[in-house]
Amino acid sequence: MNDLRLNDIFSLDPMEASLRDLLRPWRADLADRAPQIRIDVTEADGSYAVKAEIPGVQKDDIDVRIDGNQVTISAEIKQDKEEKSGSRVLRSERQYGFTSRTFSLAESVDESKADAKYKDGVLQLTLPKRPQATQKRLAIG
Repeated sequence: MNDLRLNDIFSLDPMEASLRDLLRPWRADLADRAPQIRIDVTEADGSYAVKAEIPGVQKDDIDVRIDGNQVTISAEIKQDKEEKSGSRVLRSERQYGFTSRTFSLAESVDESKADAKYKDGVLQLTLPKRPQATQKRLAIG
């Protein structure tokens, strides 16, 4: 595929623009490989169920925070991959980073009854809804 590139004649430094264009495919490749948290949220029987895919992360590196109706899931990514041929290392790749996902629910969550389980790269949250405050009419004396 051929890309037509035009140099900006008004650019302050045409060499800098050329170098930026040269590195553009490399930057796009990193953005595609950035770790992401994919979620499914369902609602049933007075609670929310959240299924979050966070592959390659240890349970201790996951942090879940609940603030009213806002839920934040964050994880620290530490992945090492090494390919050996005999005693010689041919390729060694490491990926370190941080990913986070914040979303809002329709109703507030009862943090004291919330539950989280992590198995095989999938985090499952059970988030019970906070009971609605009932109105009470005060008698004026």
